[in-house]
Amino acid sequence: MPKATAKNKPGGGDYEARHLLVLEGLEAVRKRPAMYIGSTDTRGLMHCLWEIIDNAVDEALSGFGTEIGVTLEKNGAIVVRDQARGIPVDKEPKTGLTGVEVVFTKLHAGGKFGAGSYNATGGLHGVGASVVNALSSRLDVRVDRNGATHEMSFRHGVPGEFDGDGPDAKFTPGSKLRKTGKIGRGVTGTRVRFWPDPQIFGRDATLNRDLLSARARQTSFLVPGLAITIHDDRGEEPFTEEHRHDGGISEFCEFLAPDQAVTDVVRLQGTDKFTETVPMLDDSGSLTPTDVERDLEIDIALRWGTGYDTVTKSFVNIIATPKGGTHVNGYERALGKAVTKALDGTRLLKSGEQVTKEDALEGLTSVVTVRLAEPQFEGQTKEVLGTPAVSRLVASCVERELGRFFTSSKAGVKQQARTVLEKSVAAARTRVQARAHKEAQRRKNALESATLPAKLKDCRSKDVERRELFIVEGDSALGTAMSARSSEFQALLPIRGKILNVQKASVTDMLKNAECASIIQVVGAGSGRSFDLDAARYGKVIFMADADSDGAHIRCLLATLFFRYMRPLIEAGRVYSAVPPLHRFELTNPRKGMDKYIYTYSDAEYQRKAAELTKKKLNFKEPQRYKGLGEMDADQLADTTMTMGRRTLRRITLDDAEEAEGVFEMLMGNDVAPRKEFIVDGAYRIDAEAIDA
Repeated sequence: MPKATAKNKPGGGDYEARHLLVLEGLEAVRKRPAMYIGSTDTRGLMHCLWEIIDNAVDEALSGFGTEIGVTLEKNGAIVVRDQARGIPVDKEPKTGLTGVEVVFTKLHAGGKFGAGSYNATGGLHGVGASVVNALSSRLDVRVDRNGATHEMSFRHGVPGEFDGDGPDAKFTPGSKLRKTGKIGRGVTGTRVRFWPDPQIFGRDATLNRDLLSARARQTSFLVPGLAITIHDDRGEEPFTEEHRHDGGISEFCEFLAPDQAVTDVVRLQGTDKFTETVPMLDDSGSLTPTDVERDLEIDIALRWGTGYDTVTKSFVNIIATPKGGTHVNGYERALGKAVTKALDGTRLLKSGEQVTKEDALEGLTSVVTVRLAEPQFEGQTKEVLGTPAVSRLVASCVERELGRFFTSSKAGVKQQARTVLEKSVAAARTRVQARAHKEAQRRKNALESATLPAKLKDCRSKDVERRELFIVEGDSALGTAMSARSSEFQALLPIRGKILNVQKASVTDMLKNAECASIIQVVGAGSGRSFDLDAARYGKVIFMADADSDGAHIRCLLATLFFRYMRPLIEAGRVYSAVPPLHRFELTNPRKGMDKYIYTYSDAEYQRKAAELTKKKLNFKEPQRYKGLGEMDADQLADTTMTMGRRTLRRITLDDAEEAEGVFEMLMGNDVAPRKEFIVDGAYRIDAEAIDA
């Protein structure tokens, strides 16, 4: 038999220019969609809808159009229409294409690169509409402009013409923008209708009406006077709602506040300029660093309440920045300075006491918005603002305007300012007392618990990055796992059955529960607000439970514990769930190079593998079905579940804290009705033939 060489190895040593793949136009988007929309699940599908809606909202921000309509049709189409200026229909000089075709087929093309058509917008990379077009099985755009209606259609980003409705109609490529009718003078607007491509988006990707309503409501707060109407025709009965809020972010602040007010809504507004060095094309086509003067509009609404929670929503133009950025950093820094400066003229603080920005933020609800041209974001999903100059300018504005609030001589405002200062001082004293209590408790616990739980089977390695903690269900599984593990870096902590449901229990009850307390003690980083990620003793925490409904419940209870009391571990991507197999095939006549044992992880995979082996005429013994981890011997458990490179781990992630909070409350909280509705709704989706009963 000839030896393998670099040339005959699969994917071997040949590497020439002919192996390079050049993706033209929108091919790159279809090849790597997650690069542009974050993911191909519900979140990515909703992001496509946001891109089209935000284009209409950008027109409203510029003073064109006060109505936007969004329709979710029964046939899967999504329609977004506005009454703004309409996409340009004349030809763009460099490409020779109409404005409509440029916008929907060319990446990094549009009117938001500072050319004067827009000043402050959410879209700035020029990829939104073209990316949606590339990821749609069909997209139709209709533009009312210049006294005529213009229409154009695309399939996977390629212009052409369909001979009927829907994405399955016969498609002929090559059609151009066409006039289809006349309209009255002064009538303008754009309608985009598209079908997301099922080849790109998975079956679980659905349009979430609640998310759409929340986004529409949020946008209507940010653009006063803009009416956004949502029609959902997918259900048995059509659904319609309209969002319009003329009060702007002051009304938004009141809407978000979770407590009773101790101050009126305070508006901090200002405008400023800054110089930014950006690369610009010169006459020769070269990029030259150029100083550009930018205008910055700052508008912040805030009010203090009787509670203790802090609610901060931040936006750049109309785009939410859930992870903050330079505008939020400047705002919070200046808030702390303003409160500290205001306290200097009072006798509220005792000697040695100090108020921090966290104390000033207690009970504060605020909406932070800035508007500027071409903001620097981190990635196309625009979750963090990175423009450096914004931090300094926002801080200056906030410190100045809050200074006026705290020094106001108006009777009502003066009393409210005094209340805020007293509240901040009380928060500072509570913080100091809590820290002292925590330190005392830590010392007490250190004396009482000098050693880790006896049932912990620790590992030898001192390298936290390598160390793994397996939380194992049951003593029987522990015995097998002891033999299967690598004692150098894998530790085992057994738990007895189902731990306490901490979503329903108090902190005291949680700490009294032996299983919960031992998990927190072994992780070694504390719990709740005192949790210190750097103190965690393990680089990975892995739930290892049976692959049945009881095991799923145990994993859910463990996930709830970590979400409620050790959330930074999840946010850091250090919490996983092991995936043990359900079945094992033992081949009686394996061919050369084949494994004697084959494992499957679901009933569907079992059926496929059995059919495949039968078709290949490979004989196998009666497949073994594992009812639990304890039925596996050490070699099987090591090969399938614990050995790096052979095992499968599912990382538990937290993309949206608010949404995750709601899901945990629904599944594990005290309110039974939403959970019952969820279970009943899910029951109708189950294939009765698939139930193993």
